[in-house]
Amino acid sequence: MILANTEDFRRLARKRLPHFLFEYIDGGAFSETTLRNNQHDLQQFSLRQRVLRDVSDVSTQTTLFSQPLAMPLVLAPVGIAGLNARRGEVQAARAAEAAGVPFCLSTVSACSLDEVCKSVNSPIWFQLYMIRDRGFLREMLARAHAAGTQTLLFTVDMPVPATRYRDIRSGLSGGSLLRRKLTRMTQVIARPRWAWDVGLWGRPHNLGNIVPVLGERAGIDDFWAWLGKNFDPSVRWEDIDRIRAEWPGNFVIKGILDPEDARTAASIGADGIVVSNHGGRQLDGAISAIRALPRIADVVGDDLPLLMDSGIRSGLDMVRALALGARAVMIGRPWVYALAARQQAGVSELLAMFAHEMRVAMALSGCTQVADISRDMVEVNL
Repeated sequence: MILANTEDFRRLARKRLPHFLFEYIDGGAFSETTLRNNQHDLQQFSLRQRVLRDVSDVSTQTTLFSQPLAMPLVLAPVGIAGLNARRGEVQAARAAEAAGVPFCLSTVSACSLDEVCKSVNSPIWFQLYMIRDRGFLREMLARAHAAGTQTLLFTVDMPVPATRYRDIRSGLSGGSLLRRKLTRMTQVIARPRWAWDVGLWGRPHNLGNIVPVLGERAGIDDFWAWLGKNFDPSVRWEDIDRIRAEWPGNFVIKGILDPEDARTAASIGADGIVVSNHGGRQLDGAISAIRALPRIADVVGDDLPLLMDSGIRSGLDMVRALALGARAVMIGRPWVYALAARQQAGVSELLAMFAHEMRVAMALSGCTQVADISRDMVEVNL
């Protein structure tokens, strides 16, 4: 089967995954208005086509936090992404390394930090939430530093988990424990290839980073219960400031949509900001990330690098985001779709696709270097 774009990977992932897992990846909060707007609003920014500019030598190479990148793209942290293929985060990290872009591991990954770090030669990035259990949080900081992680993403837009209707309907959350287990078991039986691949009949996944707390035999319901108890709605900027003081590497705050919050993040010494609405998975009705991006870029200027996620589905979208102020973009759902569809080879294929699409968009816009991409290249379709 020939796959031409992210949507093709999405369709194939839907065929191969149990229903509850696909819905978890694909869905958003409440009525999914923000989820839809993330992609819709990107299309409202047109690129100016320029001609006769000598675009025979186009380069997507750039540098981010002193790290050379083959293109300005990072694989975003995605919770339990490793359940989409056997040792899934390991496969994705290897694909990212081969493509010359960073991979960021989620706190709530299926594969542990140590396992993923040992599977690649390049340092990976690591993502943390403000966990109520501060001992666990500091242990993860120490483990990440010891494993050679140089860039920490601290996610701040999830003081409480949002309501996601798809997860309730699919059996991932809500209802009785017995109903959830029976519903998911039925869906797994319908996907025997997936069941074998992720090791339900072989080496099992055990929610790697949480094992020291929950134990080896903890299941997905134990995981959700622990997570629900450990999100900390009392967190304030002062708490983030203290974590920043304890982390010796690059400290990037993820989940900023408001210019005033961006200004505060810069004031506490953040090394970067990810403009993000959590892929439409938190506050439904929040502004799309691409609409928020230029407002935040106007506030922080060149003081610190901006990244953007939420809605990026192509190399063309990457160029739009860069033109509006991002130094790089992060993708979550696309790489997970590709992993579910074709494992590590699928992620590699997707990244090659993004790089090609970006080069084409740059050439047709008259750009040959990432540094040439600027706001005067875009026009807003009102």
